[in-house]
Amino acid sequence: MPVHTSDIRLGGRGKGMGLGLALVSALAFGGSGVAAKPLIEAGLDPLHVVWLRVTGAAVVMLPLAVRHRALPRRRPALLAGFGLLAVAGVQACYFAALSRIPVGVALLVEYLAPALVLGWVRFVQRRPVTRAAGLGVILAAGGLACVVEVWSGLSFDALGLLFALGAACCQVGYFVLSDQGSDAGDQAPDPLGVIAYGLLAGAAVLTVVARPWGMDWSVLAGSAHLQGTAVPAAALLAWIVLIATVVAYITGVLSVRRLSPQVAGVVACLEAVIATVLAWVLLGEHLSVPQVAGGAVVLAGAFIAQSSAPARATAEPVASGGAERELSARGTAA
Repeated sequence: MPVHTSDIRLGGRGKGMGLGLALVSALAFGGSGVAAKPLIEAGLDPLHVVWLRVTGAAVVMLPLAVRHRALPRRRPALLAGFGLLAVAGVQACYFAALSRIPVGVALLVEYLAPALVLGWVRFVQRRPVTRAAGLGVILAAGGLACVVEVWSGLSFDALGLLFALGAACCQVGYFVLSDQGSDAGDQAPDPLGVIAYGLLAGAAVLTVVARPWGMDWSVLAGSAHLQGTAVPAAALLAWIVLIATVVAYITGVLSVRRLSPQVAGVVACLEAVIATVLAWVLLGEHLSVPQVAGGAVVLAGAFIAQSSAPARATAEPVASGGAERELSARGTAA
């Protein structure tokens, strides 16, 4: 049975469900690095891991794409934007940033996205932003600075920082486009169809960037090591595709539609905390005292943001195009 936003309401129950979905999404996304790192250490290029992740998820979601085959004609801009920004853009920009600046710096810059979401909502959509959401962003950003220990390897590289900022902007696209049509009732695009076609578009873009024909496919037939334990590489890939991508995107998009882009964006900051904790437990990458303290601050920021009422005032679209203008009572330009 298709999932429609007409089934979603923002009462206490719906908000609680949205928070739960956002936490599941953060957990799923946060676990991707722990599974991907052994594959990279086994010999796969990082971009090839990203391509396998997105393409595998696109294949899994292909039946849903067929089911919603009318969607590309109705919302071509939305699907193209989701594929380019929310899928391919975030991944490609982040890995490009890692090649030039420290991991911690890249991660912190990328997770400036919640603050950028607030700017989009306030100045582009011209909708009110709650003080609690703003405070949550400030706390989450400060906590993330501790989680990633930004002071331990800061090096200024203009191009690297630009790539990281590009990842942050693409992540804004993920939250904003996930919210597309959330107040449009039965005319809203089905979120599962949007995800399916977004993954297909992202896979097509990443195929050009990653050039998988040069990948060492034999790595997937062997084993990778997870803190000294041999794990089938295929099993790690299955986790990345099914949990860290399919489940993560589905729960993430549905959480945005039940909450709001700004609140869901702050809760998504938990991904960095979850990734750090999992790396500590499964990879032996121990947490320092500042990291533990920073994780607590991120949790506090996420709680404060979600405890406020989402700003969903009825408003006309700031900008829309073509079929979107006809199909949505409110939307965000794709």
